[in-house]
Amino acid sequence: MASIANQTYTPTEETEIQQWLTTSDRLKSGEDKATILGTLNSHLASRTTLLGSKPSKADVAIYETLSPIVAKWSPDERTGEKGHPHIVRHLDFVQNSALFGLELKEDQKIQVDQDDVRYVKPPVDAKAEKERLKKEKAAAAAAVDGNKEAGLVDRTKEKVKEKVDEAKGAAAAAVGGAGGDKPKKEKKEKAPKQPKAAPAAAPLSPCLIDLRVGHILKAIQHPDADSLYVSTIAMGDPAGNEDYTEYEGQICRTVCSGLNGLIPLEQMQGRKVVVVCNLKPVKMRGIKSCAMVLAASPKVKEGEVDEDKGPVELVAPPEGSKAGDRVFFEGWAGEPEGVLNPKKKIWETFQPGFTTTGDLEVVFDAAVVEKLGKTGIGKLVTESGGVCTVQTLKGAAVR
Repeated sequence: MASIANQTYTPTEETEIQQWLTTSDRLKSGEDKATILGTLNSHLASRTTLLGSKPSKADVAIYETLSPIVAKWSPDERTGEKGHPHIVRHLDFVQNSALFGLELKEDQKIQVDQDDVRYVKPPVDAKAEKERLKKEKAAAAAAVDGNKEAGLVDRTKEKVKEKVDEAKGAAAAAVGGAGGDKPKKEKKEKAPKQPKAAPAAAPLSPCLIDLRVGHILKAIQHPDADSLYVSTIAMGDPAGNEDYTEYEGQICRTVCSGLNGLIPLEQMQGRKVVVVCNLKPVKMRGIKSCAMVLAASPKVKEGEVDEDKGPVELVAPPEGSKAGDRVFFEGWAGEPEGVLNPKKKIWETFQPGFTTTGDLEVVFDAAVVEKLGKTGIGKLVTESGGVCTVQTLKGAAVR
């Protein structure tokens, strides 16, 4: 196998290398360290290198980040039941293989005792597993048969009840015939039910748009669209939605954004952004996008055509924000809609008022939305009061 210097990589592999370099930086910062180590250990369980079998600078970066940490691990932390044996094996391979060109002296390497394995997952007894599945199947069949018998008993009871009711009716008729017809009681007319009042419509406000802090855990190029990125973004969602996935221990949404060629892919990795969370999911070249990343670009002048040429800057939440933090415009706090109804055009109504100031703060200009009949500027803030900003674009459109 060729060393790193002689390797060539596909665009997909280059993207994956960049993602692992970002992961290495996140490990240095200590952010979500335990979760990342668990994900990395699982990833390496069936791979020799981070790319599978091909060496790369990502392997070296992970080694340089983790070697001083792993060197201090106890035997249980390395190969115990809750340890990370695949990480240890990978680091040992990197430090000893000429493929990576580290040329370390023995006293510079992590000391790894390959015979000291504290936990081995017990193999599954095929015969016992087959017997267990057989018993489960039999129990399920018995439950179905039991339900059928219960249904038969219920139907028998219903037949008996019908016969009893018929007998009672016949007896009552006989008594009525002997004693003469009794005058029938007049039925009182029931007052018509009043229809339930329709729920009051939520007042028109930009708070109907669900804006939150999102954390891009990884971003790749869309396999079938040159202009799109596909990002995996944590934004504080609970588990249970079939459109969401779990990545690095967090519930995430897949988001397609037309930023390829406008923002370098490496700048998408691991960063905090502001996301619109309650737009109706839409498929973009075969991949369902379940949110939208908020970005700023120069406003199109009257008579010009918007060709999306940029420049484009992502809206940045304030320092210290966490995935899922609510974001809203000052003076317009309130509860967002669950999913925006496309027919009501809530997003289309308020988005023209989203802009940036001379101080590079993102704001909502109420005067732009004539339906509101109001004026005033509200900054885009988190609940802690921090303001969302852009890098350089003043008086820009935000969408």
